[in-house]
Amino acid sequence: MKVASLKSAESYVTKDGSTIRELHHTETQSLAEATLEPGQATERHFHGAAQEIYFVLKGSGAMEVDGSTRHLRPGEAVLIPAGAWHTFENDGTSELRFLCICAPPYSHEDTLFTERA
Repeated sequence: MKVASLKSAESYVTKDGSTIRELHHTETQSLAEATLEPGQATERHFHGAAQEIYFVLKGSGAMEVDGSTRHLRPGEAVLIPAGAWHTFENDGTSELRFLCICAPPYSHEDTLFTERA
């Protein structure tokens, strides 16, 4: 059994600009805790292969997926299909923390900012 702890997880900045602490990363999926400070947003992007699920733990933010925007609060989750343009903005006054589940697992190479030719 492999158990991971946020206390020992190293943080790093993803290609879209969020800070994450990855808990698990396998050949098929990954799980990370991500944070955005007040006023911070991820750069609008998409993933060619990975679909994602964001689950809000703390704070709130405006989530845009392919032109549709919803305000997310703790306890709410959003499915982001592979290929869907998206951005998440912390429009609150405190840290926005959320879980990010990716399948296949997150990679910088699969984070894209321009359409494929």
